[in-house]
Amino acid sequence: MPTAIKERFLVSPFLVFFLVHTLQIGIGVLGFQRYIAKSAGYDAWIAVLAFGLIVNLLIWMIYSIMKKGNGDITVIHRDLFGKWIGGLFSLFFLVYLLFFAITVLRTFIEVIQVWMFPDIKVWAFSLMFLILTYYVVSGGFRTVTGMSFLGVVLPLYLLLTLWFPLEFANFRNLLPVFDHSIKEIAISTKATALSFLGFEALFMFYPFIKQPEKSQKWAHFGSLFTTFMYLLVTIISFAYYSEKQLEGTVWATLSMWKIVEMPFVERFEYIGIATYALVILPNICLAIWSSSRGVKQLFGIKQHTALIVLLVITFVGNCLLTDRSSVDVLNTNVSKIGFYFIVLYIPFLYIISHIHHKVRGNG
Repeated sequence: MPTAIKERFLVSPFLVFFLVHTLQIGIGVLGFQRYIAKSAGYDAWIAVLAFGLIVNLLIWMIYSIMKKGNGDITVIHRDLFGKWIGGLFSLFFLVYLLFFAITVLRTFIEVIQVWMFPDIKVWAFSLMFLILTYYVVSGGFRTVTGMSFLGVVLPLYLLLTLWFPLEFANFRNLLPVFDHSIKEIAISTKATALSFLGFEALFMFYPFIKQPEKSQKWAHFGSLFTTFMYLLVTIISFAYYSEKQLEGTVWATLSMWKIVEMPFVERFEYIGIATYALVILPNICLAIWSSSRGVKQLFGIKQHTALIVLLVITFVGNCLLTDRSSVDVLNTNVSKIGFYFIVLYIPFLYIISHIHHKVRGNG
């Protein structure tokens, strides 16, 4: 039986808003526009809205699964599939979370290399950032949650920068609506997956929520706020860029920051990227915390030991990704795995959990 978590380690239900939102609004928002517009063009905003609604349905399924379970996803896997098969499923999920953390950190370093310091060493920045991650995660889940709160609230001023491109925006670009086929919009919907990934960490931190059934509405609000932000950025980007420009712009959001003019700063993108470190840090902390917690549950080793091992693996993984093409391959593969995990495995787990609960209830 899973051990009950002491109340002093639990967080209030409303903080789930920040936990879900900070996981979703990661590095993807800096350059997702190019990828979603490849197949659906300016109709890609429909794909963003559609995937945002799908994510909310999946969050509802996660809560349904967790309410029927007696712990986190490792416990649920063991109950549904047995010790060995369930353990294998849990291990896959933990490895996926670890790769999610590696992807976020290495992509952020790529942004810094392209936009700020071309000669910065990957190992040096990774080491510095992972030491900070160790400091936050070793403080426990409440500390990670506090960092998630700051990672949402402090960078909110960046939304104001979307005002500047409006001077050059042409919203007629978005017309006519539904100018692409359902298939093209579906492909674009799949391309938005990496931008929305992360909320599945709910499977690990659900038991750490005080009165978790009251947190469901906050999880939905967090995801809806993410959808609103992506939709806003998408529409303004499409109004600002021509389709030809969008094809050749890797970091569309960052490129829009270049036109921000203020009396006290010349290169606002430097400030924007520096601020974005506050967004990236809770992303990595939550993924590493969830993975280390899962290792503790699966193998019975101390979470602190698991944390150090996972941080070393993350550091080595970042150092092995030496060029832009390898970072692209990592992003593409993690995006694909994440997409299939959330749209196939979560519904599958929901159905199995529902059947198991019914059979056990009737038995």
